[in-house]
Amino acid sequence: MSTELFRDAPFLLGMMRLHEHEPLHRPDAMADWIEARLDQGLCWFDHADIYGDRQGETLFGQALRARPRLATRVKIVTKASIVTPGRDHSPMGVKHYDSSPAYITQAIDDALHRLGVERLEHFLLHRPDPLMDAQATARALDAAIDAGKIGAAGVSNFLPEQWRRLQHAMQHRLIGNQLKLSLAYPDPIFDGRYDALVADGLHPMAWSPLGGGIVFEDVLGESLSTIAEELSTSSAGLALAWLRALPQHPVPVIGTLRPNRIDELLTGANLNLERPTWFALLEEARSQRVA
Repeated sequence: MSTELFRDAPFLLGMMRLHEHEPLHRPDAMADWIEARLDQGLCWFDHADIYGDRQGETLFGQALRARPRLATRVKIVTKASIVTPGRDHSPMGVKHYDSSPAYITQAIDDALHRLGVERLEHFLLHRPDPLMDAQATARALDAAIDAGKIGAAGVSNFLPEQWRRLQHAMQHRLIGNQLKLSLAYPDPIFDGRYDALVADGLHPMAWSPLGGGIVFEDVLGESLSTIAEELSTSSAGLALAWLRALPQHPVPVIGTLRPNRIDELLTGANLNLERPTWFALLEEARSQRVA
């Protein structure tokens, strides 16, 4: 299933800034925005319960309730396991991770309710929890899959031995791993993390695929701009195409909500880069020649 999960998806539409974008807070306006993206062939939406302290999921769900026919067309990835200080009811008031069965089961049920859908296509543990009881967490995830609440389970920001410990305890396959990866941060390609992900059959989702704008700076930015002009695309689209050229074709998680920017990224993300072009950008990104 991992190779089929994001078939033909050039990127996921990240909802991390939805709570800050007031023009889309009206349910009808958000429904219009969702429908326009679906009509472009973009059906994957990336959420997490900490985005706007659950506001992102809530605003999205209000739009689906305003236009119920959209609920059957969207495919949702959401994440949970991070407890912010404001939601820690203990005397500590500290940010922490919770992968306990009770917490994860409730988080899935709450996300379904906020989003107004009957099933989450993909549910991720947002951060590795040092206190995770792998067997107990595995049972909770397997049970959610068996109940039809989630289509598949995955992880985010996990190291290989962390996801393998969980996978060993599960009956169902972990399908994906969302990790930080971009031209500005290609480290996972060289430290073994990416190879482990591919070897284990997890589909990569790349968060911060433009490095928070760092890819547009200095020598790398100049190189991107020059090559993008030659290829009649944008620097941002070229940076996404570079990512998607990797084995398993990582799916970038973009953060923009602006239609014109999405159009621009959609054009670039579908480029097929020649090998020399890919390595030329890598050299600029690492500030060193290929050995």
